[in-house]
Amino acid sequence: MATPVGNGAPGAAFPARPGTPPAAPGAAAFGAPTTAPGAPAPRGAAFPGPTAPRPGAAPPARRPRATAPERGVRARLAQATRTPPGRLRIAGVVLAVLTVAFGGLTAWQLETRAQAADRVVSYSQPLSRDAAEIHRSLADAATTAASGFLLAGAEPKDVRARYEQDLAQAAKLISQAAARTTSTSPAQDSLSRLNQQLPVYAGLVESARADNRQGIPLGGAYLRYASEQMQTVLLPAAAELNTIENHELVTDYAAARSTPWAAYGLAVLTLAALGWVQLTLFRRTNRVFNVGLLGATAAVLAGTLWLAVAGLTTGSALKQSDHEGASPLQALNSARVDVLTARLAENLNLVARGSTATYATQYDDVTKRLAGTAGKGTPMRDRAGTLSNALILAPAAAGPSLATAADQYDVWQDRYRKARSAEVDNADYQGALNATVSATDTTETADAAFNATDRALAQAADAEQARFTAYADGTAGDLRLAAGAAAVLGLVGAAAALRGLGRRLAEYR
Repeated sequence: MATPVGNGAPGAAFPARPGTPPAAPGAAAFGAPTTAPGAPAPRGAAFPGPTAPRPGAAPPARRPRATAPERGVRARLAQATRTPPGRLRIAGVVLAVLTVAFGGLTAWQLETRAQAADRVVSYSQPLSRDAAEIHRSLADAATTAASGFLLAGAEPKDVRARYEQDLAQAAKLISQAAARTTSTSPAQDSLSRLNQQLPVYAGLVESARADNRQGIPLGGAYLRYASEQMQTVLLPAAAELNTIENHELVTDYAAARSTPWAAYGLAVLTLAALGWVQLTLFRRTNRVFNVGLLGATAAVLAGTLWLAVAGLTTGSALKQSDHEGASPLQALNSARVDVLTARLAENLNLVARGSTATYATQYDDVTKRLAGTAGKGTPMRDRAGTLSNALILAPAAAGPSLATAADQYDVWQDRYRKARSAEVDNADYQGALNATVSATDTTETADAAFNATDRALAQAADAEQARFTAYADGTAGDLRLAAGAAAVLGLVGAAAALRGLGRRLAEYR
C-alpha cells in the first residue's frame, strides 16, 4: 500500500512551499544528494552545510565585519561635539584656559616691568649718579690739589679738607660700585683701574706737596705728573664707567616703559571668545543674559582696564623722571666735569710758570666745549656747549641755580682773562697768581667765581635728583599691584565662566 505523502514516514517527500519551483528529478529536499538510507555518501559528495561554488561562479559575498569604535583624543572630541552638552563642556574648558592665561600673562608682563622699574630706581640710576660723582670727585681733587700747591704754606685748612674729602668720596663710591656690579659686567675693568691707580695718584700728590713746602722745584714736576695720570688714566676710566652705567640706565628705562602687547592681544582674544559663546547661547536658547559669562567678561575687562591705566600712569611717571631727572642730570654732570677740568688747566698753567703752553691751550679747548665761542653778550641758552645744554634740559626746579651758574661762569672767564693778561702781557706772575687764587681774598678772584659756579651746579644737581626721585618712586609698586589684580581677575573670570556654562549643562540632566 502506498505511503501517504507528507506523513513523515521514511522516504516520504515533503511538500514544497507555495511559489517554490519544483525540485529537479532525482534531487532530494534542501539540495541534498539522493542516497539510500544508511548507504555511504558517493565520492565527492559534500557534507551537509554550504555547497561548494560551481566552477566559474562568482565567490559568495562576505558579510562586513563590525568595526571597533574609534579611540583617542580626537575621536572623543569629535564624539563630544556631536551633542550640546559636549559642546558646552569644550566651550567651558576653552574659556577657562583663556581667562587664566590672560591673568597669568598680564601678571608676568607687569611684574617684568616692575622689576625693570625697581632697577631704574634702586640700581641703574644710583650707579649712573655714582659714576658721575666719581668722575666729578676725581676732577675736583685734582683741581683742589693744584690750588693747594699754588698756595703752598698758606694753604687754608678747608682746601686741604676738600681734597681729602674728594679722595675719600671717590674711593667709597668705587668700592660701592664694585660691590653692586656683577663679575661679568663691563664696568668691572674700569672699576679695577680706578681702584688700582687712585692710591698712585694720591702718593704723587703727597710727594709734590712735601717738596713744594720745602721749596724744592721738583714738587712742580711731581704735581704735573700726578695731573697727567689723573687726566690720562683716572678720568678716562671714570668717563668709561659713566658711559657704561648710563647705557644700563637707558636699557632699564626701555624695559620699564615697554608696552605689554601680548597681554593686550590675549585680552582681545578672550573677550571675543566670551562674546561668541554668549551670542551662540542666545541664538539657541533665546536667553539674553548668562550671569556667569557676564561676570567673566567683566573680570577680563577690569583686568584689561587696570593694565591700561597702570601702564599709562607708570609710563608717564617714568618718562617724567627721565625728562626732569635722569637726562638733565647726565647733561649737568658733563658740564660739571668740564668746569672742573677747565679749572685744573688754569691752575696747572700757573704751576708750569710759563714753561709750556699746553695747559693754556687745554683751558681754551675745554671752555669752548663748555659754552662755545660766543661771548657773554650772547645768552647761555643760545651758545653751543655742555653748560648751555644743561641749562636747556634743566627742569623748572633747577633753572634758577643753572642761571646763577651761567652768570658766575662769565664772571670767572673775565677774571681769568685779566690774570692771563697780567702774566703774559705784563710778566706779572705774582699778580696773575693773586688774581687767580688767594688765601685771604674769597670774593674777587677767579677761584671765588669758580667756586660760586660749582656750588650753583651742585644745587641744580640736587634739584634734578629730587625730581627724579619724586616721579620714579612708587612706579614698581603700582605695577606689582596691577599684576596681582590681573592674576586674581583671571581666576575669577575662569570660575565665573565655568559656573555660567555649568548652569546650562544642568538643564540636560
